[in-house]
Amino acid sequence: MKHAIVFAAALACATSASAQSWDMPTPYGDATFHTQNISQFADDVRAATDGALDITVHSAGSLFPHAEIKGAVRNRQVPIGEFFLSRLSNEDLAYGIDSQPFVATSYDDAATLWAAQKPVITELLAEQGLKPLFSVPWPAQGLYTNGEIESVADLNGLRFRAYNAALEEFATLAGAAPVQIEASDIPQAFATGQVAAMITSPSTGVNSTAWDFVTHYSPINAWVPKNIVVVNQRVFDGLDADTQAAVLTAAEAAEARGWEMSVAEADSKTAALAENGITVYEPSAQLVSDLEGIGKTMLENWTANASDSAKSILDAYSK
Repeated sequence: MKHAIVFAAALACATSASAQSWDMPTPYGDATFHTQNISQFADDVRAATDGALDITVHSAGSLFPHAEIKGAVRNRQVPIGEFFLSRLSNEDLAYGIDSQPFVATSYDDAATLWAAQKPVITELLAEQGLKPLFSVPWPAQGLYTNGEIESVADLNGLRFRAYNAALEEFATLAGAAPVQIEASDIPQAFATGQVAAMITSPSTGVNSTAWDFVTHYSPINAWVPKNIVVVNQRVFDGLDADTQAAVLTAAEAAEARGWEMSVAEADSKTAALAENGITVYEPSAQLVSDLEGIGKTMLENWTANASDSAKSILDAYSK
């Protein structure tokens, strides 16, 4: 019934030229900088349109679970939503190039990669009636464990939290056992023994109070993955020109602001991990070498299975 009501509201949005209210599901909690950035985006749209377009943010998977958000926007159950981009890697590997280990490990590299990736992603999403509005990266991913990890061999046999296909492959190649766990379920997963280690951002580590269940964190800077905000193209096309312009302007500002927020998060949240008792240590040369070896194998596998459009991203990025 809830989904039926939301679907009816979305249809009304698409056909009404008067004031509109959009429901926007997001997967992460209100304390997450992505959600805070999206809330500012909604405020900017509301202000720019004098309330003619009112976006209500439903955070932490409260309206739709993470796995259903993209489909809900596509089916016009809601007009707009946010999700983790590389979740779509099973549709086309182009979506997950930013989650390939050691392809892009800095914000500068991530920005260059996104410039190469965006045209391909835009075309792929357009085939499903979706329009990307903006994309914002997480801080580079680090390794959370109980005890210091000297080499990949130390991960052997550990139950390892995964959040996409790339991390499942990574964990398997490391000799660990991948278990799919959403960010909101991390504390419970560690508490019940579902997982014993994870790779994720310092932001997620702080938001999940990682010091309650792990002792060590290493900023291995494995990759810089992104979230993306998309709108249903048909619903967007139903807006008048001024409102469309307001949405696009707010989206451009949200992308720029979100990247700046992510940079600030990387430093502040890593410091917060240490302040709460987690030992933050630089990875050993052996661990870096082992991880880069896994990354090389994964990229070879990715290249062997990628579509031509996905490969074009890597080609453009490498030039």
